[in-house]
Amino acid sequence: MAEAERIIGTPDTDDAAAAPEERRPKGKRRVVALFAVAVVAYLLDLGSKMLVVAKLEHHEPIRVIGNLLQFHAIRNAGAAFGIGEAFTVIFTIIAAGVIVVIARLARKLYSLPWAIALGLLLGGALGNLTDRIFRSPGVFRGAVVDFIAPAHFAVFNLADSAIVCGGILIVLLSFRGLDPDGTVHKD
Repeated sequence: MAEAERIIGTPDTDDAAAAPEERRPKGKRRVVALFAVAVVAYLLDLGSKMLVVAKLEHHEPIRVIGNLLQFHAIRNAGAAFGIGEAFTVIFTIIAAGVIVVIARLARKLYSLPWAIALGLLLGGALGNLTDRIFRSPGVFRGAVVDFIAPAHFAVFNLADSAIVCGGILIVLLSFRGLDPDGTVHKD
């Protein structure tokens, strides 16, 4: 096998003549884990937004930790920090594109950490995409429900949290040299 990489769960050997088929991961594909994480992230986001719209919208913010953390319902047609409110359709297309890319990556997924990271991204993207499609003012122009309001920071939701956590995990996995197919790069 190549000096720079090996497959998780296989012994290190110097057999450079191994056939490409033998280099493929032998473990189970992690698609079920990816979709399980995505479903949990999506349902938590959807449930929290339904609760916020029913109980918190048009009411005073709820102080969770004094002025440091509040629950304050807002509708955000833009991206993070309310940037780009005129580009809601573009954000919808980007979220749909992320979902397609993750679905394509799932076919080659043999790494559980990558399954978790991609599941978080998928669940978060689906959560915000649902808002963009089904919430007012209309299809592909809907405003996302945000409600977690830390002091001196943007108001966000659980979908945003899932996306950020998934993104951070992907960066860490990349720095460690772990690929979605289970390959580890030593360099």
